[in-house]
Amino acid sequence: MLISKNLAKSKNYLNNPGIELAPDFLAEMDESTYRLAEALGRELLARQWQLALAESCTGGGIAQAVTDVPGSSAWFDRGFVTYSNAAKVELLGVQAATLERVGAVSQEIALEMAAGALTHSRADLVLAVTGIAGPGGGSVDKPVGTVYIACQLRGGLGVCIRKQFAGGRCGVRRQVVAFCLQLAREQAYVPGQV
Repeated sequence: MLISKNLAKSKNYLNNPGIELAPDFLAEMDESTYRLAEALGRELLARQWQLALAESCTGGGIAQAVTDVPGSSAWFDRGFVTYSNAAKVELLGVQAATLERVGAVSQEIALEMAAGALTHSRADLVLAVTGIAGPGGGSVDKPVGTVYIACQLRGGLGVCIRKQFAGGRCGVRRQVVAFCLQLAREQAYVPGQV
């Protein structure tokens, strides 16, 4: 049985797992994000590279975008959703002392997350993201929308970008996903690929 967007939001949906969601409600990415993920896949395939992700504030949103592309298992190795500090330490080897010194939303942590994702994967290219999606958690130095995105190639040095995104929690996260897909695509770019 299909239901509409508004009905799906009601408690009735939560109590009836047999209901199939209508396409307008599915948490599918928008067309431009899908196209970015698809283009990233073509670039990675051309290089015969694998991608790994270490995500905090996006909560697996980048991995969702990537795995929405059919055949992504040919170029996507794995993703780490390390929302808590403990997960960052346990799964990626982020140093507790670094977390204590600079906090989870920092260049240092993004770079350590990227290095950890490389260490614990077969990937050639990794992206790591940590930030404050909101609505709370911001400060004067790190307002809501502050995100650090690290990128690293196997055998190379990691680089990190600080970005400031605007909007509510969902909007910030969507912008981060799109930005990360574009950044990864630029890193994997093969001249002459369409």
